[in-house]
Amino acid sequence: MRLGRNYWRLWSASAISNLGDGVAQIAYPWLASAVTRDPILIALIAVSQRLPWLVFTLPAGVITDRLDRRRIMWTMNAFRTVLTGVVAAVVFVNAGVLPDPAAVAGATSVPTNWPVYTTLLVASLLFGFAEVLYDNSAQTILPAIVEPDGLERANGTLWGAEMVANSFLGPPLGSLLIGVAFFVPFVFDLGSFAVAAALIFLLAGSYTAERSDDRDRAHWRAELAEGVRWLWRHPLLRPLAIVLGLLNGLFMVAGATFILFVQEILEVDALVFAVLGMAGAIGGVLGSVLAPRVSARLGSGPSLSLTLIASAATTIVVGLASHWAVVFAMFVISSFVGILWNVITVSLRQTIIPDRLLGRVNSVYRFFGWGMMPIGLLTGGILVSIAEATTGSRELALRLPYFVVAAAYVAVFAYAAPRLTSAKIETARAEAVATTQAREATFDDGEAEPPTG
Repeated sequence: MRLGRNYWRLWSASAISNLGDGVAQIAYPWLASAVTRDPILIALIAVSQRLPWLVFTLPAGVITDRLDRRRIMWTMNAFRTVLTGVVAAVVFVNAGVLPDPAAVAGATSVPTNWPVYTTLLVASLLFGFAEVLYDNSAQTILPAIVEPDGLERANGTLWGAEMVANSFLGPPLGSLLIGVAFFVPFVFDLGSFAVAAALIFLLAGSYTAERSDDRDRAHWRAELAEGVRWLWRHPLLRPLAIVLGLLNGLFMVAGATFILFVQEILEVDALVFAVLGMAGAIGGVLGSVLAPRVSARLGSGPSLSLTLIASAATTIVVGLASHWAVVFAMFVISSFVGILWNVITVSLRQTIIPDRLLGRVNSVYRFFGWGMMPIGLLTGGILVSIAEATTGSRELALRLPYFVVAAAYVAVFAYAAPRLTSAKIETARAEAVATTQAREATFDDGEAEPPTG
């Protein structure tokens, strides 16, 4: 089936902004490692960007269900354009005092440049708030653009483009731009947000969720509570949200000091660091193409279990690795199973959650899934600092989070396997279809308003 012009505008905006994000994936951590080598300070920059997912996700869901989702998306991209411009200006002004990234790549300590570090910290926090609103709206808007039977294809195609731009094209481009001048990658990122904002602005139609009673608009706490109750009472989405939160939190424990791990343990430069990011794109593209087939062949439940098992195995191998090629291979595998998980669970949520609740329930789900990230990041930074102080070994400290996380993944699998089965997933889909058909039949009799989307 055709996905339509609006979908391809959304797809183009996502691909372009993710190309800028891919450049930023190299530029921001490399800049952070040039202004400080302290594991906790490195982790705090990532914490500040993820913290809004813990404190702002739930209100963002109410906003998403109240306002035009298209307007939220282009406004947030315009805001990020301005914010990236500020970061680029600060880096440009301080270019004379920033050390050469190649010179500090293997260093264990450099004097902290507090003006640039503070700018990164504040900008990361503001980026996080914008990201919460944008991403929640982006996932919520898709069912209004694509028919239900096209959602898995639309999501797979969208994620494929995102992975190519974000992880395959963006990182090597970012490493090249850093070689030109430290501020150039940030200027490129600025341009990508501006173009994406314009494309989303051009989406035709209105994307405000219809509401059965406008009098409830003033009671945002009641609306938020409705979304929380709906998810928590759902026998499948509740364990899915809990598992996703644990997975993301643990992933961030390992990734909190990854920039230090690749520089000091793997001893790579910016270009190889970019190549490691490309591994995620390779696995992501394979996942976006093959995930529906894998899910159909194995079943949704076993596919989710495969993600958990592979996550544990790849994490422990990374922790033991001393060559970047081994890490590259593990990233391909982990990215593949990550896309497999997303294709199944995101399409499931878009299918079974009513449109009038989609923004709020998605925000509650992502509160669990993404709210654990800042906690994991802070935990990872503290774990490395404590391990280094107690063992006296920087290398052991940087490897330790991977071993801890791998063991924790095994415990998550034991919790998830009996709760996320194919039978329970298909039952949830069938119940959602039956509920929708019953409401439409009631509306046809003139007794109620049908659900939208």
